[in-house]
Parts: sequence; structure tokens; C-alpha cells
Amino acid sequence: MTTDGLPATTPEATTMPPRQVLQAVSGLVAGLFVAILAGTVVANALPRITAELGASQSSYTWVIIAELLAMTATVPLWGKLSDLYSKKLLLQISLGLFVVGSLVAGFSQGAGMLIFSRVVQGLGAGGLTALTQVVMAAVIPPRKLGRYSGVFGAVFSGATVAGPLIGGLLVDTSWLGWRWCFFIGVPFALLAIALLQRTLHLPHVRRDAKIDWLGAFLIVAGVSPLLIWVSMAGSTFDWFSWQTAALVGGGTLLLAAAVRVESRAAEPIIPLSIFRIRTVALTSLASLLAGVGLFGGTVFLSQFFQVAMGKSPTTAGLMSLPLILGSLTASTFAGHRISATGRWKRYLVAGTVLMTAGLALLSTIGSHTPFVLLSVYMAVLGTGVGMLMQNLVLAAQNDVPANTLGSATSVLSFSRSMGGTVGTSVLGAVLAHRVATELSAGRAAGGDTPGGGAGHGVPEPTTLPAPLRALVENAYGTATAELFLWATPFALLALIVVLFIEEKPLKTTTSTERLAEESAIATGGRALPTPAHTPRTDLAERSTRGSGGAPRPGVGSVRSGRRP
Repeated sequence: MTTDGLPATTPEATTMPPRQVLQAVSGLVAGLFVAILAGTVVANALPRITAELGASQSSYTWVIIAELLAMTATVPLWGKLSDLYSKKLLLQISLGLFVVGSLVAGFSQGAGMLIFSRVVQGLGAGGLTALTQVVMAAVIPPRKLGRYSGVFGAVFSGATVAGPLIGGLLVDTSWLGWRWCFFIGVPFALLAIALLQRTLHLPHVRRDAKIDWLGAFLIVAGVSPLLIWVSMAGSTFDWFSWQTAALVGGGTLLLAAAVRVESRAAEPIIPLSIFRIRTVALTSLASLLAGVGLFGGTVFLSQFFQVAMGKSPTTAGLMSLPLILGSLTASTFAGHRISATGRWKRYLVAGTVLMTAGLALLSTIGSHTPFVLLSVYMAVLGTGVGMLMQNLVLAAQNDVPANTLGSATSVLSFSRSMGGTVGTSVLGAVLAHRVATELSAGRAAGGDTPGGGAGHGVPEPTTLPAPLRALVENAYGTATAELFLWATPFALLALIVVLFIEEKPLKTTTSTERLAEESAIATGGRALPTPAHTPRTDLAERSTRGSGGAPRPGVGSVRSGRRP
């Protein structure tokens, strides 16, 4: 039976009972939590990690970038695989990779080993980020997905900002230490594997398919040098140098080759046709721009609290609570309202407006900014993020054919991850350059100064004499404010893009049911009518109802009076 009480046209249309859906969602929540947590839990611990391992400011950035780069480059492949093979098996493989990467990271003895382990974590996180959204759409229709999207948006935003708090507590606990920043995700991942094995039962249509491995290789090989370039330019080498020419030129050529291969492949990793769908193209661009501001801005907040304000890792994590609470509240509220009303664009617009305002306000901070004022600024930013990020995915999934939903979802995840990687890299370079400039100015004014520019260690303010400590705090405070100033235009551009997204009625059938109908039509079969399968059906149904929602007398209803 379908969710509308109609008999399934094919076995593939079978849906999971509501209780089983809730249980499976719990496993998905645990998986998504560890995927996002992996990128943020080390934020407060990095100053301690870099000091203990003797790492540089470049290594500080690379520990974050390595995981983001691996996640970004592999997300399209995970999404395509979900259109062809068992989503449940792919999720478990992703969780397994994450567990292995976490264990290696926790036992790392040097910066190189730590960065390598972060790559393995990123491979698993890439699968979790893409597949979680795909599985959600397979068991929950878009009209009801808003309620669950609020939960997932809250998990995404909460893990993004709660990670530094958890990391700070672990670092400050003498009998745990920074290594537990990596170990802590392992039990959550194992719990997710157990829950998904027990509760997630998705039908799968076996079909002959040939993965475009050449296209996958070219996409990964093309994206990676461009991300490496933005990560290292301005610190390891100049922006205008032979390294820049080699990385940018090589990456561009590989991506051009990837486009050519994808346009001819029978089963492309990223079907280029999905970009003809206006909603997919615009939400992908908005995710990219928002990712730059979100990740690039918030990743370095913990460093600001510790270095510019002289707080401990635990205190720095607690100071991020206004951002967490703003995101949790806004994500949950928006999700429930979308499910109740079916209207979603207003929350995208409001989210980007608040995100832009929050970044602009944070560009005015300094080492002596009162915490009350900082809290207001962070709450504004968190509220915007909570309304925006998850609902971009909802809008795109609502407007694509079911047989390309995995690819379309992975494109959005790819765009968001790409934005986060670019934002972290570029804004990290901005931070390092401005810190070096401020410290050089202090040196010219008189006295010795500690390292803190690109390629030097991150200073520990509590170990410095009072005059040098004031100089370092001012340098990092000024540099962090400039970082948010650079992030603000990206959020503003995301707002402009969101304004052009067309609001369409949310469908009331899952992607599994839509795929069954699409398959029946493609094979010449006749599928039973599924309500709200297209916007036209939604409009037709509404035309049979009066203003109060009841069927008009004498007018038939394909759903026997049930409302979506």
C-alpha cells in the first residue's frame, strides 16, 4: 500500500510504517551528527594539538581542510552510487570509513598522520552527508519532510557549533585530552550502524548499470588541485606563481575533460541535465555561497575566543552557545511551519537576510567586545543558518525526478562542502596574512613579537608577557573581524540567488513511490494515479475544495477528501 491508501503498482512502491521511519531517522541523525561533528570538534582543540605536535598555522588549517576536501570531492560519487545500489549498504560503508579514520586520528603521533586520518574521515563523512538526505526523501514525502528537515537542520547547525564546545571540554579534562575529540564519534557511528541495520528497509531495483569511473576520477582530480590552491596560496606560495598556474591550469583542464566525459556517459556521476532544472541550479549556487560564509566564518570563532580573548577551550565552547541555540530554534520552527503550511521560500529569504546581517555584525568585533554583544551577533547568524541550509535541500528534492534524486542531492552537498572548503581556506589565509601584518607592525613599533603569521605556530597568550599578550590579542581580534567582513558579501550574493528561486507546491509522495510510477511509465506500464505527484495534481486537488478545505459539493476528489 502507498501512503495514500492506494495499492502499490510495483513492489518498489512499498513504504515503511511511521514507527519504523522514526527509528530509522534516529540512525540517520546519529550518522549525520558524527559526520558534521568531525569537521568542528577539533576547532577548540587545534591550538593544543598544534602545540603538542609542533605543527604550524598552515597545519592548523590543513587539519580542517583535509576532511572537507575529501568530503567535497567524493560527495558526487556517493550520490550517484545511491541511484544505482543499496542506500543502506552505502550508508554502512560510509560509517565504517568514518570509524577507521577516527581511530587513526586519535592515535596520531604527528601532523602528517593526523591529516591523512582526516582524509579517511572525510571519505566517510562525504557518504553520510549525501546519503542521509537521499534516504530521508525515500521514506518521507516533501510535504512532511519539513518537520524532519527541521530536526536535521538543527543537528547540522548544532553539530557545527557544538563541536567546539565538546572539543573544549575534552581538551580541558585531564584524564581525556585532545585525542578523545576523535574517539568520541566512534560510539555514535557504531550506534548508527546498529540502528540502520535493524530499522532501515528500503526496496531496491536491481538493474544493469555501468558507473562512469573515468568521470568520477576526473571530477575528483579536477576539484582537488583547485582546493589545494586556495588552501596554500598566499601562505606556502604566492598567489601569482608557477604553483598557482600549475594547480589552477591543471584543475581547470581536468574539470573541462570531466564535463565532456559526463555529457557522453550513459550513467554520468553528475547528470548535466539536472542543471537545466532552475531550482537545482539556484539552490546549488546558494549552498556554495552560504557555505563560504558559514564554515569560513564560524570555524575560526573558537580560535578568536581562545587567542584574542584569552579564554580556555571549555569557555570558548560555551561562548558559542548563542549560535547553537539560534540555529536550533530557527531550524525547528521553520521545519514545523513548512510542514503545516507548505510554504518554504519565505524561510530561505529570511534565513539569508539574517545570515548576512549576522556576518556583517561580527565584522565589527574585537578582542575587547562585550560578550553580551557578541551573543546577539552570533544568535542572529545562527538563526539565519537554521532557516536556510536544510531547506535549500528540501526545495531541490521537491523539484527533481526520483531517478536522479541522489545525484541532485549530492550536488547540493557538494556545493555546500565546496563553499566550506573554499571559505575555510581563503578566509584562513586572510586571517594568517592580517595577523602577520599586525604583528609586524607591532615589531616595528618596538619590542619582540611571537610568531603568528603564515607558517608560524599559533601563540599561546597565557604564556606571554603582558605587553606581548595584548599585541597578540589585538592582532587576532582585528584579523577575525576582517575575516567576517570578507564573508559577508558571499551571504549577500546567496540572498540575491534565493530571491530568484521559484516556490513550488511540496509533493505528498516519497521518492520511492515516485520512482515506482516513473519506472512503470518508462516500461509502458500504467501506474495508478498518485496524488500531488506534480504541481498540476496539487492544483487540481485544491480546485475541488472550498476555502475551508472540504470538498465542494458535487465535485469528485481523487483522495476522498484527504488533505496533503
